[in-house]
Amino acid sequence: MKAIVAPMGGKVVKISVKPGDSIAEDDEVAVLEAMKMEMPILCEEDGTVAEVKVAPGDTVEAEQVLMVLS
Repeated sequence: MKAIVAPMGGKVVKISVKPGDSIAEDDEVAVLEAMKMEMPILCEEDGTVAEVKVAPGDTVEAEQVLMVLS
């Protein structure tokens, strides 16, 4: 299973993709806010979004799975 995980704890500000979207390496898939800074979350490999496990406003922990890719 390929997944995109949170690099640090924070609040999900924006989700840029939905299930079924094709994404490429370095595409922005989400934005997290941590310590009053917004951090873009980039895809590390090509794939298709199978599932989005978080929504804007959710609080996440470091290494939490944000999205599953197929």
